[in-house]
Formats: sequence, structure tokens, C-alpha cells
Amino acid sequence: MHVIWNDLLQPGNPLLEKLIRTVAVYVFLLVGLRLGGKRELGQLNPFDLVVLLVLSNTVQNAIIGNDNSLLGGLFGAAVLLALNYLVVRFLFLHPKLDRFAEGKAIILVKDGHVLTERLKREMITQRELISAARRQGVHDIRQIDCARLEVGGALTFIMKEPSADERRFTELTARLERMEGILNKLAGSSPAA
Repeated sequence: MHVIWNDLLQPGNPLLEKLIRTVAVYVFLLVGLRLGGKRELGQLNPFDLVVLLVLSNTVQNAIIGNDNSLLGGLFGAAVLLALNYLVVRFLFLHPKLDRFAEGKAIILVKDGHVLTERLKREMITQRELISAARRQGVHDIRQIDCARLEVGGALTFIMKEPSADERRFTELTARLERMEGILNKLAGSSPAA
């Protein structure tokens, strides 16, 4: 029984080494994903997904070394979570640095026209753009006033004209306001009780 507890709780590498390994891998992945572009973060195709899955498996040993202990794995995970919390908090408190680290949104469609050079630079095919538009209820690129690749990798679309649902909502709101006005008039003209 002593061997089991020893294997579970006795780290194979010194914790300081594990800390240094984890920080180094974290920084490397942050820089690598930033240089890889926003596409890696939000618009995954099957190839991107495979790369991210293999990448996580590849760097696993760089973080834990030859340590298979439970304590070593939990320590590495705790360091990753703490480091991520600290980085996110630091960037939140320093918005200029956050904008530099994350970049800025990129316009891909303007006034119904696809900006092909920007698509190429972000490595997004026109087919992927159209597919993302369809998922958000857009059936014709010419209806788009602006499409942006956001800093987090999501594609957002702003339509030239409101959708049928938006028009219906506006009509219903106007009707309710008219009804409210009529009710207020009726309440004001009724004799006092």
C-alpha cells in the first residue's frame, strides 16, 4: 500500500522544475497561437482542431517531464490555471497592453463586398465565410453591411437592413406603445371614483 501512496503523491520531478516547465510552455503557446492568427481561436476547421489536439498532447510531456504522479499532474494543472488567471487579470488592468496582445477586429466584408485580401491574410476561405454567415441566418453576402473577425476569432455580421424578426419586434413594440397611450388616455378621462 505504501508504494501506491508514494506513486500518487511523490512527484517525479522537483516542483520548481515543473513550475518553470509549465510557465515556459504557457508563454510559448500564447505567443504561438497569437502568431497563428485569430482563426486558430474561433473558426476551427478539422485541420485546425487536429493541430490543437496534437499540440496539447505534444506539450504535455514538456510540462510534466517524466513525472506520472497524481500530485505532479495536479501541480502542473494548478500552475496553468493560476498563471492564466494572473495573465487575464493583468491584461484586464492594462487595456493598452491587452489590445496589443489580442490585436484588433478585422473587417472582412464592407457594404456587401468581400475584402478578399483580408480574407487571404487571415487564411479564411470565401466558402468558410459564407458558411459562417449562413449559420447566423445570412443568406446573401450582399445583405451584409459589415462582417468582422473579432479578436476572439468569432465572425460577426451586421446587416444592411433589419431581419424579418427585427422588423416584427419593432412593429410589435410600436403597437404596444400605441396601446399604452390609448390606455393612459382612457384612464385619464374616466370619472374619479
